[in-house]
Amino acid sequence: MAMELLQPFVEFSFMRRALVATLALALGSAPIGCLLVLRRMSLVGDAMAHAVMPGAAAGFLLAGMSLPALSAGGFAAALLVALAAGLVTRNTPQREDASFAAFYLIALALGVLLVSLRGSQVDLMHLLFGSVLAVDDAALLQIAGVTSLTLWTLALLYRPLVLESCDPGFLRNVGGRGGLVHAAFLVLLVANLVSAFQALGTLMAVGLMMLPAAAARFWVAGLGPMAALSAAIGAASGVAGLLLSFHAELPSGPCIVLSCGAVYLASVLFGHRDGIVTRRLRANAHQAG
Repeated sequence: MAMELLQPFVEFSFMRRALVATLALALGSAPIGCLLVLRRMSLVGDAMAHAVMPGAAAGFLLAGMSLPALSAGGFAAALLVALAAGLVTRNTPQREDASFAAFYLIALALGVLLVSLRGSQVDLMHLLFGSVLAVDDAALLQIAGVTSLTLWTLALLYRPLVLESCDPGFLRNVGGRGGLVHAAFLVLLVANLVSAFQALGTLMAVGLMMLPAAAARFWVAGLGPMAALSAAIGAASGVAGLLLSFHAELPSGPCIVLSCGAVYLASVLFGHRDGIVTRRLRANAHQAG
């Protein structure tokens, strides 16, 4: 029965490509998502995913569905939004989350408008939702490169990243370059969102990054175990979503993200740390004791 369920990965090369792409995306996105949760910047990830849209749309207008053009445009647009939001936050009383929300809404509307100038409804849907089953060699190499760069950079900057996330004031007092570390983190965030763009689209890319990280928070403590569990949840959800998509003939991106969402909801209820049901059971056991 299990072999029959997994048979699509054996028979079809496009399923194997989609599987490799999803596993690599989960591996690279997991620690980024965990750091966003730690920094209480979960919605910033969503804002940055939407900020990719105008640059990708501009790349589409210039070169069509060209991966280099879409990726370069999306990367530049997302970094521009991050820079603009940072400048507004530093020079006005407005909070960072409000600045990101404002600029991502502008970016999303601009992206949709640009696509509508020369594209079709199909082109817009592809940019918004992607197609992991259509991943080619160039996209796989890009995803693998971004994942490798992410893991190497996080290994080199692990301590300052954790300090900058938990206590940026202390990092400044000991001579750490908090601004540089924060900028490097934003670059990694944008790079991972852009690499996931073709596979999952702008609206779904952040789901594979944030939902596993949010779910892992209910099971383990510590950034290392949380990142490892998040990667495992993302990988398992990717496999489950691809199989559901194939056997039920449903869109692959939403199936993957909904699989992540199912794990998150189960974690909210039954997670070892602060799960709703778990806490009530412990409270009842404590009262009975």
